[in-house]
Parts: sequence; C-alpha cells; structure tokens
Amino acid sequence: MKIISLCPSNTELCTYLGIEDQLIAIDDYSDWPASLQHLPKVGPDLSINIDLVESLRPDLVLASLSVPGMEKNIEALKKRQIPHIIFNPQTLEDIAQDLLTLGEAVHVQEMASIQAAKFRSTIQQYKTVADSIETIPSLYWEWWPNPLFSPGGVNWLTEISRLAGGYNLFEEVDMASIQVPSEEVQKKNPDHICLAWVGVPLHKVNPEIIKRREGWSEMKAIQANRIHIMEEPLFCRPSPRLLEGLSKLALTLHPEAYLHIL
Repeated sequence: MKIISLCPSNTELCTYLGIEDQLIAIDDYSDWPASLQHLPKVGPDLSINIDLVESLRPDLVLASLSVPGMEKNIEALKKRQIPHIIFNPQTLEDIAQDLLTLGEAVHVQEMASIQAAKFRSTIQQYKTVADSIETIPSLYWEWWPNPLFSPGGVNWLTEISRLAGGYNLFEEVDMASIQVPSEEVQKKNPDHICLAWVGVPLHKVNPEIIKRREGWSEMKAIQANRIHIMEEPLFCRPSPRLLEGLSKLALTLHPEAYLHIL
C-alpha cells in the first residue's frame, strides 16, 4: 500500500508496525525515525498541502484529531474522496487500539496484536510498581508558557503521571487540555514542574522563564530546583514512544522503584 502520514504520531505507529516502507510521504514534523527523512514532505500538520497529497495518489492517508486544527485537513480529504483513517487517541488504551486499527487496515494484524500486547504489558508493569509507592508527588505539566496551557484529566499525560508514581496537578479537570491561571498553579504548589512545550526545540526551553514569573519563586518545585525539561516527542505524541517518556519520568521521580523495568 501507498501510505501518507499527516502527523508524527501516525508516522510512529507505522514504524512500530514495521510498515514504514509503505510510507510515500510524511508531514514536516515527522522527525522519527531518521530513516524516513528522505521522503517527500506534505507540509506542517496544520497546513497540509492537500493538492500534493492527492497528486501522490495514496491508498491510505493517516490523520489524527489529537492535533488541534487537523479538522480542516480531514474535511479536504473527505471532499476529495481520498481514502483515510482518522485517529483520536486520548488515553494509552486508545493508542493500543490505534495499533490494532491500523494493523487491520494494512493487513498486518498479527504484528499489530503483538505490539499492542507488548504496549499493554509494559504499562501493567509500571502500574504494579506505582500501586506500591506511598509518597506520590504532584506534577505541573506545561504545554505552553504564554498563556499557560496544561493537560487535564482526559489525557495520556495524566495516566503517565500516575504510572510514574506521581499525579497531574490538574487531573480532576475533565478536559484534554486547559488554560490555567498562573495564580492557580501557585495555589496548588506542585512538587515538580515538567516542561514539554509543544513545537519548541529542546534547546529553546528555558526554565529561567519559569523562575521569573511573579510569585513562582516561592513554590516548592522551584525552591527545590525540580524543574524538568521533557522531550516533547516522548510526551506529547500519542504513539508507543510515550513509554520512553514514561521511563524517563519514573526514573526521575522514583529511580530505585522503577530501575528493574528497564
């Protein structure tokens, strides 16, 4: 099959299923694996060149509503009757289901079943450890610095926080993403601050910005220097690569408890 991926998480799903050789084009932000960087690029995920997509005559296009603004690309695919699948994962189990859905669509059901089972098994290992941890620190996740955006309870980062032996500061909010007042973060006074700024290269994530915010210097996380720069690709893309992020977070919060899983 000739497949085009419109966002990084879908490209990564293809790689985990071993069908990356069927990709004929990818979006501009799909930077993993490196072996696919020679492929034609069809634009950034929110401004896909649909004319180019159509001209490549794909058998299947992979879109995802996990990327805000992808709706217009999906409407264009529908209008032009280009075969496509729409993923909309919010949870880790959704990602396992996406592996199975894609596997069925491209006829690699056996590999999809293996990968989904492996994904679920690893999650269960982390859950077993997390259930035994007594001191559970609070985590303030920051997706964007101005205005402040953080994941709510309907998001895989809330699950990952729990699996790593912590909890998302805003896990009680029944939304995937929320804009939060600076004063609210101060009031909740997190134990750790995790910066995963979407679309910002790692070397440009500056923790000094956090320290200079009015009133923030009194927070526990800043006083204890627990500000963590987290790689966006390992925390903000709904693919099995999230397990790499989970490992990093777990070893940051409770290194001795999780060491045996590696």
